[in-house]
Amino acid sequence: MEEENHGLRDQAAVFDPRAKTFTFTAQKTMYGGKLIARGDTIFVFTSENEDGHGLIARGVVTSAEAIAKKPGIVRQTPHVSLSIRRTALAKRPLPRPTHRRSC
Repeated sequence: MEEENHGLRDQAAVFDPRAKTFTFTAQKTMYGGKLIARGDTIFVFTSENEDGHGLIARGVVTSAEAIAKKPGIVRQTPHVSLSIRRTALAKRPLPRPTHRRSC
């Protein structure tokens, strides 16, 4: 089975970057994030604007639930709730300028 990578907006708060699991509730998504499903590989970033270090971990989605859109609002950013099991820690900080150049 081929793994898929989807995007999750990196403004989610991570309270313990070394935790074995991460839970995010009703997070905004981008780059196909509404398609995140159980078993997908995902990369976890902390917000550098809030003293984070960028990329902190890689994990596997253990549960994903799309949040229903609010009626009457034409343009809405998709939201999703996720649970992630960490599979690896970043070996070194990967700040935003570093991963932007590689795109």
